[in-house]
This record gives sequence, C-alpha cells and structure tokens, in this order.
Amino acid sequence: MTPLHQVIINKNTKINPIWIMRQAGRYLPEFREIRKLNPDFIKLCLNEILSSEITLQPLKRFDLDAAVIFSDILMLPYGLNQKVEFKKGFGPILGEIDINEMTALDEIDFIEKIYPVYKAIKKVSSNNLMKNKNTIGFVGAPWTLLVYMINQQSPKKNLKQDFFKDTDLIKNILLVLEKFLKIHIKNQIENGANVIQIFDSWAGLLEEKDLPHYIYSPTLNLVNYVKSLKIPVICFPREIKNYKEYCEIVKPDAVSIDYNMDPKVALKDIQIPIQGGLDPKILLTDKETLKKETIKYLDIFKDHPYIFNLGHGILPETNPEMVECLVSTVKNY
Repeated sequence: MTPLHQVIINKNTKINPIWIMRQAGRYLPEFREIRKLNPDFIKLCLNEILSSEITLQPLKRFDLDAAVIFSDILMLPYGLNQKVEFKKGFGPILGEIDINEMTALDEIDFIEKIYPVYKAIKKVSSNNLMKNKNTIGFVGAPWTLLVYMINQQSPKKNLKQDFFKDTDLIKNILLVLEKFLKIHIKNQIENGANVIQIFDSWAGLLEEKDLPHYIYSPTLNLVNYVKSLKIPVICFPREIKNYKEYCEIVKPDAVSIDYNMDPKVALKDIQIPIQGGLDPKILLTDKETLKKETIKYLDIFKDHPYIFNLGHGILPETNPEMVECLVSTVKNY
C-alpha cells in the first residue's frame, strides 16, 4: 500500500507522505523550457506527451509520494464547449455560456474533446518512477466551476453583482456539472488515477448560510460517487467559513487545509486525515525558517493521520532548492 493510502485509508500516524499542490509547474526551470515553446496553456494540457513529462518532472528531482496530473480544473468547462483561454499576467478568461448546448452535449463528445488528459494519466501511472506512489487526478468542485463559468474570470475577491440573479441558469449549470464531473472523474480513475482531489478554490466567497446549497450538497454527491468507485477522495475547500461542519457533512476521506487555518484548531475540530497547511510564502524565506515551520506542522499533527502539503499552490518564484529542503525535512522527521 502506498504511503498516501496508508494515511488516508489505514489512518497511519507513523508516516507523513508529501506532495505539493502545483508541484509540476513554473518554479521548475525544466518546465519553463517547455512552456516557452508552448505558449497555449490549453493545448499544452492536451498534449499527452508533454503533459505527462511535466507531471513527472518534480518526481525526477524530489522524493515525493505522488504525482498530480498537469491539467486544470477549467478543462471541464472547456470540454463543455465554453471558450476558455489563459491570458498571461491575468489568468483565465471564459466565453459566454450556451446552456442549451451544454445540456444537450453527448458524453462521447465531451470525452473526445479532453481525451489527451486521460491518456497522460495512463502514461504517468504506468511509468517506472511511480512505483509505490500515487497518481492524483482532480476536478474543480461544482461551486468553484460555477464561479468561473458565470463570472467568466477569476473572482479574486468579488463576484459579478448579478451573479445569483438567474437561478434557473445556476440550477441547470449545477446539473450539467454533476453529470460531467462524474464522467471526468470516472475516466481519470479508469486510466490510473488512484486518489482524487476536489478543489473548491472559491469556497471562501460564500456566507455560511449559502454553504449547504452551493457547497455541501453538490460536493457530497461527488464525494459519494468517488467512494463508490473505491478510490480515496481528498477535498480542499479553501478558506471555507466552517471546516469542521464541512468535514462532518461532506465526509471526504481526507481534507486539505489552507494556510489561514490554525493547525491547532484543525487538529481539535477535524477527525479525518488532514493534508497541507504550510504557507507557500515560507518557501520564499530561508532554509532555517522553512525547517522550523515545517517541523511545527509535523509536531502538531504527529498523532493524527497527516499528509504534508502546502496551504495553496507553490509560488512560481520558489527556488527548487527550498523544495528539496522541505522534502528532506519531512522525510527525516
């Protein structure tokens, strides 16, 4: 059994596996070389030779316990024929929604449009580097995808003023998302993903009164689906107002905490295995500070099933040497 599975399934507290959100990415010079020649981000995600190579780059450098497929949560709206492009220095820009076209979309057409993502997962999971390691597939949570699809760009702090106005549209998008997220998850698992992470990047935008409708209910539905396929599921409801309640209602196999969550409060409130927490900015400091902060998290969770990770994606300006320091600190703990 892999280290990640030992922690998530067997609740092992003697080991602390490590992987890093966005570990395949811009902080690595070898990634930047590929990116220079492939400026179109969506095309790069759909090039299974390059995306599988990128996925494995961090595992060639560091003793990590999992690979996370180089893709994006917005491959889902892209597969639903909503225009998606990534503008340098700005982020994603999405086109208008044609809900009738989305509702009528055939499963085969959706799979065909993003099929290289599944081929990349197959290539990664069958690679020799992956012995006793996990291949993590992922999706965006329904709420976060809804945010991007209606807002048509990253909300940063605010949603469009009339975001909630068209309740029928929201209801129909959530139905479409439920159907196609399950298809997307199933295809990732069939091609070798043996852990699924659900990213709810914009969970923090909602008031507590709206959590049941937009987050708890649709995410629980997905979590139950992944469990039915006998694969562990980790949820990351970033900056959600109530982690404790989320875990009790949505019941993921493990929960990833963001860097604003006090780890001691997490330990007290959360019964299930915990992942993450370290502020990515700590990797921009010095090795002594990094070791101290890393050990702080390991000490707090020493008697709780814990997967080491950051409280958000690794920053592009991170020096790979700091990642090496982080990994060896965790491994030698």
